[in-house]
Amino acid sequence: MSDPTNDKDWRAKLSPDQYRILRECGTEPPFSGKYYHHHELGTYRCAGCGAELFSSDSKYESGSGWPSFFSAMNPAAIRQIEDHSHGMHRTEIRCAKCDGHLGHVFPDGPAPTGLRYCVNSVALDFSVAKQTD
Repeated sequence: MSDPTNDKDWRAKLSPDQYRILRECGTEPPFSGKYYHHHELGTYRCAGCGAELFSSDSKYESGSGWPSFFSAMNPAAIRQIEDHSHGMHRTEIRCAKCDGHLGHVFPDGPAPTGLRYCVNSVALDFSVAKQTD
């Protein structure tokens, strides 16, 4: 992509659903995303820029309707922003590299962090873990 801040470039790179979620802070319907019941071993990356965000080792079934993780692979890869939209107080999470909207983080997750990163499947790509001998 020539200029990651250029809206025309984003529209050309992303599907309409990816654009709506990553660039316009949309949300996919609960229980509809391709990674909600996904159990392969590997790495979840930002669908906008490919940055590594979450490992399958931190994924768990939260019952929320979206893929949930109790920790990020690298906390610096995720930017947190206070979100007061829709009459709620939440913490939005964005990819620190491309500023794509991922979802929200909540303080109701399991040990060891107590966090629930609630992420839109459309905002993610997945890379299968390489087999070691």
